Amino acid sequence: MIYIYNDYAGTHSTAIAAAYHLNKLPSGRTLTKEEILDIDYFNKLTNHDMGRIIFHGVDEDKNSVYTLGRKNDKLVVPALKNLGEILQEAFQGDEKIILSNTSPTVPFAMTMGGLFSRRLKIDFIGVPLLVLGAKQCYPDIIQLVEYTKQIGHSAKTRVVIIENKSFT
Repeated sequence: MIYIYNDYAGTHSTAIAAAYHLNKLPSGRTLTKEEILDIDYFNKLTNHDMGRIIFHGVDEDKNSVYTLGRKNDKLVVPALKNLGEILQEAFQGDEKIILSNTSPTVPFAMTMGGLFSRRLKIDFIGVPLLVLGAKQCYPDIIQLVEYTKQIGHSAKTRVVIIENKSFT
């Protein structure tokens, strides 16, 4: 199975989701500032990275985990679904592709932190807001990842889009 966590920038909630999915983060407590800032790709991607599918690792079930920053483009994920279906048909593939939207978990503090840090390059304001936002949304991201895995294992179709609207 292939998991692709996606959101606007692909560098905050998606990075946290991928790290948790890969058991790089604990689940029973609030993350520390250091743990948050040490997450692979957390607050490190730029506009140049938008639209790039980034590999994060292989989980305990040998599933690949990726992230994607899609900006506001609502067509990227449906296009990926369509491409996945085409490739599976052409090459008789049966590996499921799960596209999970992490945007519904993003709190206001993280949105503003991303704006200040990534767009305006004002890290002394942005980074503390990102850390606060990450701490706020971490329980929701844990639930989202568990839900995503559950859907992945139970889905009957080969390519699945999960909007995760229940996490708003």
